[in-house]
Amino acid sequence: MSVPELQAKGVNGQIELFANKVRIRRKGVLGFLTQGLKGDKEIMISSITSVQFKKAGMLTNGYIQFAFMGGKEAKGGIFQATQDENTVMFNTKQQPDFERIKEEVEKRIQAKTIPSNASSDADEIAKLADLRDKGILTEEEFQQKKKQILGL
Repeated sequence: MSVPELQAKGVNGQIELFANKVRIRRKGVLGFLTQGLKGDKEIMISSITSVQFKKAGMLTNGYIQFAFMGGKEAKGGIFQATQDENTVMFNTKQQPDFERIKEEVEKRIQAKTIPSNASSDADEIAKLADLRDKGILTEEEFQQKKKQILGL
């Protein structure tokens, strides 16, 4: 079993963050009471569409919830979140660990949505500029190809 990059222990479960997935574990009494004898759940980061996060208050727990295509996450706030298998609740002392996981998962979600052709377009334009600078392409040819690459 590989070692998680980040971990957070909550009120009704734990979250472990790996390079390409999130694992939700249910240990402890409250985890058993709210989730029963369910085993660990692993969600691939590539399938996560959003992360809902509610900060803990003085009288209420906070929670982190992962949504993904085809998932049936609870949409009724904290009360339904206690029953949702994609949600882990935490108190104010535990919150910083969950905030770190939330930020890291969101970074990874964002990274997967950046178009992969963005850097290749820039590379292609740089090559064309080099050809222009060497006198192989005219300025007009360069501008025409650049517009074509950028879809203008």
